[in-house]
Amino acid sequence: MKKTILVFTFLFSILSFGQPNVGYTLIDKKIAAIPSSSTTSTDGIARYINANFKTENDKIRAVFYWTASNISYDVKNMFFDNSSQSPQEKIYSALKNRIGVCIHYAEVFNDITIKIGIKSYIIEGYTKQNGTIASLAHAWCAAKIDNKWFVFDPTWGSGALYNGKFVKKINDYYFKTEPSKIISSHIPFDYLWQFLNYPVTNQEFYDGKIQVDKTKKYFDFAAEIGKYDSLSQAEKSGEATKRIEKNGVKNKLISDYLVSKKKENEVLNQNINIEKLNAVTSEYNQAIIFLNDFINYRNKQFKPTLPDFEISKMIQTPKDILIKCQNDIVAIGSVGSQNSANVASLRKNIYDTLVQVEGHESFVKEYLGKSKIGRKGMFTKVSWFGIPLN
Repeated sequence: MKKTILVFTFLFSILSFGQPNVGYTLIDKKIAAIPSSSTTSTDGIARYINANFKTENDKIRAVFYWTASNISYDVKNMFFDNSSQSPQEKIYSALKNRIGVCIHYAEVFNDITIKIGIKSYIIEGYTKQNGTIASLAHAWCAAKIDNKWFVFDPTWGSGALYNGKFVKKINDYYFKTEPSKIISSHIPFDYLWQFLNYPVTNQEFYDGKIQVDKTKKYFDFAAEIGKYDSLSQAEKSGEATKRIEKNGVKNKLISDYLVSKKKENEVLNQNINIEKLNAVTSEYNQAIIFLNDFINYRNKQFKPTLPDFEISKMIQTPKDILIKCQNDIVAIGSVGSQNSANVASLRKNIYDTLVQVEGHESFVKEYLGKSKIGRKGMFTKVSWFGIPLN
């Protein structure tokens, strides 16, 4: 059975109320008027936004305002680990209960944004306020608006904690924030998601040295994101792990996240190897079918008569498949302890079957080298192939 690692991080720190709403009053009023029947799913919210707003800027404002206005921070469960929940489970919970921690805000924002046709990602990292590094990790979002990347934090944009209580008030500083500004308080674990050509290291983030440093090697984040999108999940996880390590494992938040990414990478690669194992098993089973067809034909003393090349092909086909299986199974990497015995068993079956095939192949070569009279004397009953299908 395939395993999946779901990484979840969260944070809500004490916030200062930010900039007033400038220029978004009409958009905010229109999204606030969405019928409640349309807010039970991100599909419904996305449909309403697409029907009532035209530009990407207006649409993303509607997403931000709705998410920040309608979800309250779940102070009681801010330390609860819900990493076992799928993204859809988190979205369902947030929409049903209108409460959640940062990952719930981020999942809702991200899902709606994608469904209105805007490219968006959830970003995981940690934060700093008033020179103090947060003790919990955080999740926020980024979206590409009019071909430019901006950062959105619907959690911090929804209000603040005062004396342990959540006070709701929209903070527009965290709406459509420039990456070069948000880096003063939000640093992703993976520097790909800083959207900066000269990424800030974790040490620099600690030291408040976030100014552009062109003495560093230029990082074409736009091109790298394009490459990222073309990778498999396992490749994405592997590349992220390298970047996280490269940027400096400065604190436990980073080290814990790195461990989770490595575990995720291990499981994803095992899943790929299990798929390879299943493919080899399928090919092996096909070889058995071809071999049993040959044995059945041999037991009938090669009747009805076929051309010599077809008889030769009948045994060559399963042999070719088995040789391929033998080569492929050697190349399979780790499949986990639960499946290692299956690999060993299949490898043995392939070897044993290939030995039997080569015996039949020798018979065919001898048969084809004889005259018609000589061929008739070669037949004795051959048992049906005994190794079961895998």
